[in-house]
Amino acid sequence: MSSTKLSRPTSTSSSLMQEVVNALPGGYPESIQPPTSNQQSLSQAVYSRRSEYTKPKNIKIKVGTWNAAAYKGAEKDIAWFVDGKGIAEGLTDLTVEDESESQDDAASQDRSSLDDREGVEDQEARYKKKKSTLPKNDPGLLPGGEDIGLYLLGLQEIVDVNSAAEALRPYTDPSVGQKWKSEMEAHLPRGYKFVAEQQLIGMLLLIYASPDVAADIKSVSTTSVGTGLMGYMGNKGAVTARIVLGETTRLVFVNAHLAAGTDKGAVERRNWDYGQVMSRTKFEPISDSMGLSQNIGEGIDDADFAFFVGDLNYRLEGIPGEDVRRLLMLHTRNEYDLSKKQGKKVDKEIARNQASIERRRENRTSTDSGVSQVSTVRSREDDDVQDEDIDAEEALDAVDDPASLHTTLSSLLPHDELHQQQKARKAFQGWQEGPITFLPTYKYDAGSVGVFDSSEKRRAPSWCDRILWRTRRDMLSYESTIAEEEESKRKDEEMKNNGMDEAAKDEEMLYDYDPDEDADESGSYDEYDDAPPGIVITKEGFADEISLEAYVAHQRVLSSDHKPLDAIFSFKYDAVVPELKSKIHQEVARELDRAENEGRPNVTVVVDRPHSNEEGTSDDDPLKFEGVWFGEVRYAMHKHRSLTVANTGQVPATVYFIDRPVGPGQHPGTSPSWVSMKIDDGIGKLSSDLSKRTLEPGQAFNVELELRILDVSLARQFNEGIKSMEDILVLRVENGRDHFIPLRGTWLESSLGHSISKLIRIPEGGIRKLQRQRPDSSKSTASAGSAIDDETPVKWSAPRELFRLTEVIEELTIRVTAEWGMLHDPFTQPPPWERFAGWPFVPQSWTCEDDKERHDRLADIVEALDTDVSFDSVFPSDISHIEKLELLAEFFIMFLSAMDQGIVTKDIWTQLDAGLIKQEKSKLAQSAEEQRTWAQEILSSAPSHSISFILITSMLDRIISETITAITHNHPALLAKSPPPATFLVTIPQNLRKKNWAKDGKEAWRQGVGRALASTLYGAMIRGGEEEGQKDKEKAAGRERKIRFLELFLL
Repeated sequence: MSSTKLSRPTSTSSSLMQEVVNALPGGYPESIQPPTSNQQSLSQAVYSRRSEYTKPKNIKIKVGTWNAAAYKGAEKDIAWFVDGKGIAEGLTDLTVEDESESQDDAASQDRSSLDDREGVEDQEARYKKKKSTLPKNDPGLLPGGEDIGLYLLGLQEIVDVNSAAEALRPYTDPSVGQKWKSEMEAHLPRGYKFVAEQQLIGMLLLIYASPDVAADIKSVSTTSVGTGLMGYMGNKGAVTARIVLGETTRLVFVNAHLAAGTDKGAVERRNWDYGQVMSRTKFEPISDSMGLSQNIGEGIDDADFAFFVGDLNYRLEGIPGEDVRRLLMLHTRNEYDLSKKQGKKVDKEIARNQASIERRRENRTSTDSGVSQVSTVRSREDDDVQDEDIDAEEALDAVDDPASLHTTLSSLLPHDELHQQQKARKAFQGWQEGPITFLPTYKYDAGSVGVFDSSEKRRAPSWCDRILWRTRRDMLSYESTIAEEEESKRKDEEMKNNGMDEAAKDEEMLYDYDPDEDADESGSYDEYDDAPPGIVITKEGFADEISLEAYVAHQRVLSSDHKPLDAIFSFKYDAVVPELKSKIHQEVARELDRAENEGRPNVTVVVDRPHSNEEGTSDDDPLKFEGVWFGEVRYAMHKHRSLTVANTGQVPATVYFIDRPVGPGQHPGTSPSWVSMKIDDGIGKLSSDLSKRTLEPGQAFNVELELRILDVSLARQFNEGIKSMEDILVLRVENGRDHFIPLRGTWLESSLGHSISKLIRIPEGGIRKLQRQRPDSSKSTASAGSAIDDETPVKWSAPRELFRLTEVIEELTIRVTAEWGMLHDPFTQPPPWERFAGWPFVPQSWTCEDDKERHDRLADIVEALDTDVSFDSVFPSDISHIEKLELLAEFFIMFLSAMDQGIVTKDIWTQLDAGLIKQEKSKLAQSAEEQRTWAQEILSSAPSHSISFILITSMLDRIISETITAITHNHPALLAKSPPPATFLVTIPQNLRKKNWAKDGKEAWRQGVGRALASTLYGAMIRGGEEEGQKDKEKAAGRERKIRFLELFLL
């Protein structure tokens, strides 16, 4: 019979994990909300198709409990639980419900074989500890073996919990529990699987399942709670297990041993123990077949079906123990042959209890209790009829028979503390128990079937051992009842506070009810509104059923002072077939994904492909690279790429570039510092505005990417491998997925930014040749560090790049000054060296003012220097010599400025500056030659730097001579003026101009050119001198000393 399906789901599986945002290309941003549509969530959609991946199952669950009282060998009697043996049918009203016809036949056969079962007297006579005490030839009256799908057994006192050694032991001894496991597994049918165990000192929980059921069990979790000494020791408390059956149903099994005692506070302590077990029990989070896990674990109240068993120790209250013992043994005596020893012992105990009752009656001055009177009357009646044969047809029904066991038990149950506490809502609220049709399970003489405690203590019989269960429906119903009562109480208080008149009006309104007018309009829905009686809606939203078939004590188990107790439940549940659920999950996910994508903006980004001649030298195939490939990139080189962003979806798409994720040292923003972005909206004009744009379906725009590295410090970082020419752009699509667009290029190392100590190691052929010779050069598409290191051998006394640059600048200066008069009219077109001091190194004198053209030519110069080719070969054929000279002069200053440590290092300048200051303070005049000699001695401490310094100053001196000679030749009258005119000195900052000029005009002009060159180049050549915290006056004096130092070698 399949379990009932409800038309409306009430709860779903665990929610899916949130997506990781911005971690991988194609991720969805955190701010995006799910589309507002009527689509179900994935879990709801999968649940709605549950009939396709679940199958109904019907099983029997056997739940047992037994306090073994630490008797040795009690485990030998485990067949009472597995095989249903040891039941005294005369002492219980046993009926097993819902049996099939075949089961009825089998039961009939079993009952017919009861005649062969060992008698009580023989059974008790052979009672020995460490031996099985079950009656021989007992066929078993309860279903067992393979009829049971799930065995749940709770044991108490498998060790002596009253022993200080056991109670205070810092660990649980597993050897005793192992004995019980071994006996259990020896009696179970072949193939049954161990599911779980949990032990806490004397409490042991064992769970076994049939092979078919075991395959459905997941998320097994066990735990324990101690409530004994100091509220935490394990001599009392509970061991608990949680299993998930078929991925649909949570089952919890609690095996408890609560506080003992009959004193006034014992009941409250038992209630406290129960509360502690319920509140402190926590299980591990549940993981389902899809790998999704809860954030926190659940407790007992989260179970769909919970079983609470054990020695709960609730007693019979308000009734004398002698009365109860005598009353019950009048029934147990029927199990004995009264002519034999064991039967006589029962009669003796009955008489002993009767004598005690008579003495109590004689000593009392007040009237006897009702129960005592009833017991006395009952005893006399029993004495009268015990020997009479009553025809079965004339016997009264047990319910109506005042002498029946049923009537006796019914008279005792109102005194049961557990029922009283449930009624008072102090413990076990919402839990239910089967009909008690068996004798109290405590306390008996070990080795006897029906002799209650005959020791000096003569403890009163009680139903200490119990099996209760609670469904999720029971719990919700109880909580609903409590809420309704609290609401009713609140309304009553409001009515009282409003006064009697108002209360009366409200009372009248209660009876003035019109269903059409006053019906609840809230539309609230309860998950059980549509559920048939007996249906339990699980937390996962499935409909299961449970029913009790049997609840009985095993009176003929003799190896403890407690009688074991078990219950059999018929259980119907839906079991998930993992393979089918996975298939349905995939189908639903694809369908939802398709539907979601249709309603979600969809943008396609197309990257233009590079030309084959720009592919570079790396092993990467740029045609396979799915990002923007810039190819080989060198200093000042211009590169252009473009992207096309198109709306290929069915709804408008709002897009914009967002700040990309950056690491330490990376430039923040939408793009790296070496790339600039502009957008072409199709109107023929590029815009730097990267704000949001909305594209209708079919619309598109282009993104233009420009790459030109002019920052020398950035080039140095690429040279050294500090920065990588690899980055990303992030295009955000609102309510859609982000697009991550990789950027990549191959950096070609430049001599720019290197120190003299590295430059002198570059061989003939340039740094580019050295880079390509490096073994790993073809494996890097971004940057792999400099091709030069300290192990590279020294090739030159000074950088070859300086030799080449100074040589070509000198040659071009001579050529330009010589040919100006041939190409121009010097009177109408005066040359730049006559108009600007410091030509060709000062920007004011340059004839080419187009920045883009200048940057392209600078890129050519760098390439010629790095590849060791002639400068003429990289210049366009139509460029003039003066333009070549000015471009080389500009690059020369750039080259010196970028040079690591400079020409005059910080350490060398510190010595030179100290000497110059000393000379100023001494007021001792030294000739220029003496000063140069002194300076060269200091510079010679770094030979390569000294030679480089002489190369540069020699070139500058030659330029001064050539320009003065050219002025003398073309306009000698100009040289007659001293100082030179302010228009000529405009290239020199006002605060750096000389104050004392030579009287000779020609010498004054030479001083002007020298001052202009020195003030232009001192910063590029000399490092150090300006410290943090210096005053402006000190900084100005330091700059003046640097300029005068250079002038020593120019004049």
